Amino acid sequence: MELEIIIIVGGASAIAFYMAWSIGSNDVANSMATAVGAKAITFKQAVLIAGILNIVGAVFVGSHVSDTVRKGVVNITGIDTHILLLGFIASLIAAAIWITISTWKSMPISTTHSIIGALMGFGLIAGGTSSVMWDKIGAVVTSWILSPVVGCILAFIIFKIIVRTIFAKNNPVESAKIVGPIIIGFTAFLITSSLFLKTPLSKNYNISDLDGLAIATVIAILIGIIGIFALKGKKTKMKQDYFIVEGIFRKLQIITSCYVAFAHGANDVANAIGPVAAIIPLAQNEPIGSTVDIPYTLLLLGGIGIAIGCWTWGRRVMQTIGKRITSLTNTRGFSVDFGAATTVLIASKIGMPISTSHTVVGAVIGVGIAKGLEAIDLSVIKKIIVSWVLTLPIAAGTSIAIFLLLRTIVE
Repeated sequence: MELEIIIIVGGASAIAFYMAWSIGSNDVANSMATAVGAKAITFKQAVLIAGILNIVGAVFVGSHVSDTVRKGVVNITGIDTHILLLGFIASLIAAAIWITISTWKSMPISTTHSIIGALMGFGLIAGGTSSVMWDKIGAVVTSWILSPVVGCILAFIIFKIIVRTIFAKNNPVESAKIVGPIIIGFTAFLITSSLFLKTPLSKNYNISDLDGLAIATVIAILIGIIGIFALKGKKTKMKQDYFIVEGIFRKLQIITSCYVAFAHGANDVANAIGPVAAIIPLAQNEPIGSTVDIPYTLLLLGGIGIAIGCWTWGRRVMQTIGKRITSLTNTRGFSVDFGAATTVLIASKIGMPISTSHTVVGAVIGVGIAKGLEAIDLSVIKKIIVSWVLTLPIAAGTSIAIFLLLRTIVE
């Protein structure tokens, strides 16, 4: 490999690592903020668990083939290879800078929308308005509204179900021993089906959708039976019944938080690594197709970057989601995770570019509303929404500025 190619790929990988770090510092709060806010686990435990699961998800279930061009919302036809190189590098830097600023301000934003906005800016300056796939941008804007609303509704519903089937009963502990295993089993079904339905894992092991559903059903039943035996020893203690039920959901909440962390590593690592996978063939003067293979080394690099970002700066956004929007108990935290994970799962299956950040925030608002509107800090919600709206234009503008600067320096 020539020295120039080594420098380009090495520099792009370093920038991708910074992007992965920024994703970890902001987006990992999606998976662990509710567990920390509800005191199910400590911050140190959260970053350790999230870091490991993000690396595992990125390496073993991450997208090994990234549809970089389509997801980048740029039609590269007719754009010079040299310009494409600068554009992908500028987009990574711009997206990472905006995510870093948002994390510094403790605002949860969409890292996916950041990279989309940055690539949109590059596309506008390099190929004009015709090079941008505006239907993709329209889908992003639509998801700003749909993802938090659906997450809010589902979290509200699941929390109300818990209240009516457990807390509203004369003997909450005995009710929890019946309802708990059902909820545990259904959660296991959702988690397992999300891993085996149209994923790299199912393709690698040739698992059909029917087989995936069968596996998910069997695992759900087994987990439900384990839940029955695990809760069998719980005894009612009258005044302590509330705390006993919350303790039951504490363990369940940790499980759902781990699932979100694993899925995050598998899904969002492409935001940092995808453009680099496109840069490698471009640097070698090879044509870039509609799909780009991502090697394990890059997936590992992205996973490690996300883990370090979570460990070093993850606390800032975790505090916003887990404590500042509304107070969270274990049952509320579980409802948030359940609502958000279900929303993201459904959206991913129908192909909507949904934001996990937006969905989790919407779910937190949902359980807050269940307690009463006065339980929500509306000033925090206002700041979060403003940061969401600003993501696309600021990432695009920053990308344009960096692209023009890089082009001036290189030329």
